[in-house]
Amino acid sequence: MKVVLIMAETVDGVISRSSNEFVDWTGSEDKKIFMRLTKEAGVLIMGSKTYDTIGKPLPGRKNIILTRNKKRISDNPNLVFCDDSPEKILADLETEGYTMVALAGGAQVNSLFAAHNLIDELIITIAPRIFGTGLRLFTDSLDLKLQLLSTKILEENFLMIHYKVLK
Repeated sequence: MKVVLIMAETVDGVISRSSNEFVDWTGSEDKKIFMRLTKEAGVLIMGSKTYDTIGKPLPGRKNIILTRNKKRISDNPNLVFCDDSPEKILADLETEGYTMVALAGGAQVNSLFAAHNLIDELIITIAPRIFGTGLRLFTDSLDLKLQLLSTKILEENFLMIHYKVLK
């Protein structure tokens, strides 16, 4: 199962000013690429705080929301709330026939997958913004070694960087 972390961050490495901020500063081309890649994967995994900032499941793909709140449930088959381990989530998705998932944060969920060495690629859009403080891509100390696969200039002043995680 291929896990691709897809995130946008500021030049100073901030993914959000706070855990309840709706990220609307990433640019239209970045949003289109995010939608295309997550639909291609068929599955989007994110934390409950990230989901709450969006407020609804993203259509055309399965949305898996990691939460410790056992009261969160959904009747929508494309919206799953769970507190399973990353390994169990990926194993269940493989059983369902998925071969790729998009990981979309936040920082705690990114760190959980990274700590278990489950991230295969990172696609990071760098937005021409500086916030100074805020949430970072990861919450924990890591030492991931990366191989640059590609760079692409998106709309004016936006840069997309694609890395493979060396394992």
